[in-house]
Amino acid sequence: MRIALTGNPNSGKTTMYNALTGRNEKIGNWAGVTVDRKESPIKKNYYDGDKELIAVDLPGAYSMSPFTSEESITSGYVKNEHPDAIINIVDATNLSRSLFFTTQLMELGVPVVVALNKSDINEKKGTKINEKL
Repeated sequence: MRIALTGNPNSGKTTMYNALTGRNEKIGNWAGVTVDRKESPIKKNYYDGDKELIAVDLPGAYSMSPFTSEESITSGYVKNEHPDAIINIVDATNLSRSLFFTTQLMELGVPVVVALNKSDINEKKGTKINEKL
């Protein structure tokens, strides 16, 4: 089972990938660190079952209509490789920037989990998010 990690640039996709897989891929507090897709098995202590789970770390994208080569990699993978699920990493400090891309992903018919990242920054600012849909 393949799980695609998607999201806008600098939303925390590779940090999530490293946590799930035990890898140590390069991360940075700027866009463009991940420029190609990476795949690795998810550590067994994160799931129960016989089926191997593969995390796929994808470059940041703002849209499924690619403007950059990184967005082409992401949209191409999600549209053509048919992941079993998508975890869309969303920067909680800038939700509006992520909504368009999130909506596009949800229209693909693939199960999508929205993971709010950087919520600790919101807490420090006193910003509250109503996560109930």
